[in-house]
Amino acid sequence: MATAIPAVTSGGQPILILKEGTTRSKGREAQKRLILAAKIVSDIIKSSLGPKGMDKMLVDSLGDVVITNDGATMLKEMEVEHPAAKIMVEISKTQDAEVGDGTTSVVVLAGALLDKAEELIDKEVHPTIIIDGYKKAASKALEALEKIAINVDPKDKEVLRKIAATAMGSKLVATDRLYLADLAVDAVLTVKEDIDGRVKVDIDDVKVEKKPGGSVRDTQLVRGIVLDKEVVHSGMPKRVENAKIALINAPLEIEKTEFDARINITSPEQIKMFIEQENMMLKEMVDKIVSVGANVVFCQKGIDDIAQHYLAKAGVLAARRIKQSDMEKLAKATGARIVTNLDDLTEKDLGEAELVEERKVEEDKMIFIEGCKNPRSVTILIRGGSERVVDEAERSLHDALSVVKDVLIKPAVVAGGGAPEAEAAKVVREWSSSLSGREQLAAEKFAEALEVIPLTLAENAGLDTIDIEVELKARHANGEVWAGVDVFSGKIDDMKKLEVLEPILVKEQIIKSATEAASMILRIDDLIAASKLKEEKGPKTPSEGEETSFD
Repeated sequence: MATAIPAVTSGGQPILILKEGTTRSKGREAQKRLILAAKIVSDIIKSSLGPKGMDKMLVDSLGDVVITNDGATMLKEMEVEHPAAKIMVEISKTQDAEVGDGTTSVVVLAGALLDKAEELIDKEVHPTIIIDGYKKAASKALEALEKIAINVDPKDKEVLRKIAATAMGSKLVATDRLYLADLAVDAVLTVKEDIDGRVKVDIDDVKVEKKPGGSVRDTQLVRGIVLDKEVVHSGMPKRVENAKIALINAPLEIEKTEFDARINITSPEQIKMFIEQENMMLKEMVDKIVSVGANVVFCQKGIDDIAQHYLAKAGVLAARRIKQSDMEKLAKATGARIVTNLDDLTEKDLGEAELVEERKVEEDKMIFIEGCKNPRSVTILIRGGSERVVDEAERSLHDALSVVKDVLIKPAVVAGGGAPEAEAAKVVREWSSSLSGREQLAAEKFAEALEVIPLTLAENAGLDTIDIEVELKARHANGEVWAGVDVFSGKIDDMKKLEVLEPILVKEQIIKSATEAASMILRIDDLIAASKLKEEKGPKTPSEGEETSFD
């Protein structure tokens, strides 16, 4: 039981070291509590690993529903409280940020490493020895992956397509994964840049717009930008070919003074002059835009009604209040320069596109900027039967875009289906016999933890894990490097032949992150928790204290 820290003088007088209400648990008890919390998180998302994994339905406090089997999304939506569980959430987020895939696997592996470590702690093996053994074993496992990795040509679209399809194989959109994989590959290859012989890919350059309706097959890649905006004035053209685009980060309206100003008007003529002066200023703004040859204007700020009227008269298509991020993407796609002062606008600042058109997508209007000559930014417009499907399709596409990027950065892959983990486990197990003392036990447990990945894939597919484990070990002992769990046929098969390919970057990051997280949790032997702040009790609302249950 957690207790407050006792401290007394020789005369028995208590000394308060920590705040009242602070609890402390230390030693074996603290370790067990931390390991248990992390393992619970791992167990929650374990059943969603692989193509036969299950989805989770998450309902937040406002009643919003998220249906997903993406590890990072699940943990983010769950809002975990326990500090050890938060470490598991962090590694999943890091995995997502670094390589974009393997967010479930990293948490499952970290949970398995802690589970195996607990067995050793129960046998009186010190956590520091376990950590040292794990770190050495992780280095050996990464070496094994490097050795078996298959180098690929990053320009080979077919290979990239297979990798993107594998990343989406376990998702809700798995039936359309080949179609979506083509879009992901085209999008990434369009925005990639070669700088000094190095490939640079920024996934943010691929804008993802969602619009429920139609089917996933209606998802399209636009070589340009799609804006969820409509043309500001009904008199403006809705379609402009050979567009000259001006991007303006300044209001096309008369700005109010920053301090209070009073104008004394004594006659109607003065009011008329005042209004006419404003109109003149707005007309000058529009004339400036038209004079440089712009026929499309995207403004980050507001556009006055009078300015809209003059723009419509000049046959200019305009949209206002465009997001900063969208303005930057428009600049990359069209080659335009974002102008913050209208006086600086010149013909050289204009971007180009073959077509700018307002189209109706379901009930909403959207502006399509298409046919950009050399777009450094593109858009994927995702469609689907419902909002839930569209949201999950977006998460799936994020994974696909990320793995294609990973291969472009490091053009090497391994087969999936748990084959690389099983091979790395075999190598680590053989190598562990060269270690002396208790570190050997830790290295063996590391190998067992790696095997949890293929065994979880089998378990989620309803297969007998004991049969799978025995056969998997036997096949790898015979030198079948790519023997893995084919969840569709229900048996061990050559995953390379089945063209289930994953970037080596993803696998390396899984092992590194899981080992670091497990080591961090194992290193803690003291848990000191401050008491929570008490909320002031206000008048009781009718709903307070009522419980909601989901049967």
